[in-house]
Amino acid sequence: MVTILEARDVNKTYVTARNEQSSILKDINLQLDKGEFVSVMGPSGSGKSTLLYSISGMDQVSGGKVYFGGKEITSCSEKALAQLRLTKMGFIFQHIHLLKNLNILDNIVLSAYLAKSSSREAINRRAVGLMKKVGIEELSGHNITQVSGGQLQRAAICRALINNPDILFGDEPTGALNSRSTQEIMEILADINAAGTTILLVTHDVKVAARSERVLFMVDGRLVANYSLGKYAKGKDDLKQRESKLNQWLGEMGF
Repeated sequence: MVTILEARDVNKTYVTARNEQSSILKDINLQLDKGEFVSVMGPSGSGKSTLLYSISGMDQVSGGKVYFGGKEITSCSEKALAQLRLTKMGFIFQHIHLLKNLNILDNIVLSAYLAKSSSREAINRRAVGLMKKVGIEELSGHNITQVSGGQLQRAAICRALINNPDILFGDEPTGALNSRSTQEIMEILADINAAGTTILLVTHDVKVAARSERVLFMVDGRLVANYSLGKYAKGKDDLKQRESKLNQWLGEMGF
């Protein structure tokens, strides 16, 4: 397998209001292979989101190194990291952060226009194709206040994929959705992964993590366990059985 992302002995500390150091990430070692679908679970405050931001270059690490595509990125300039995130990475968050002054289509294509990876006509065609794939092609001209939360998250997925990233990061991407929308979004992400995109999600939801190939568990800033569920086969795997296995594993660990 080809490694796409690797963290070696990564640490992250913050200075508190009392000028004391608070350690958030502690000696993180993590390797993701190209095409994997991995979820990170753990209690609130365990460092899951900080891990995501640190290894994606959105936040600086305090120690250790991160490699993306075999290249060390922890020493890259902010400009180089911004370009890397724009062209090679996609991001989906719980709070969607679409721009209110742009319609759905314009929100989706904006980062591709900035990247200038192809003509605007080609970018628009890709955007329409992505919207059709996730079932929102009829909403292209809608204002973001005119659509549901599930539809907005589908638009956010299109935005994350518009530059054809090598890896997709998600920070609780279904946290604000109802159960039906969560299931629909996760089926879309399963399709995206099956097409070859690597996915790393932070989630608290067993129903979300059950679609992952691997589940990592964090406690107090450390990765303490790694559980393999095997590749999810949409339409063939029994999700309830995968959820049951994951719940059993969590129970055995005392969580």
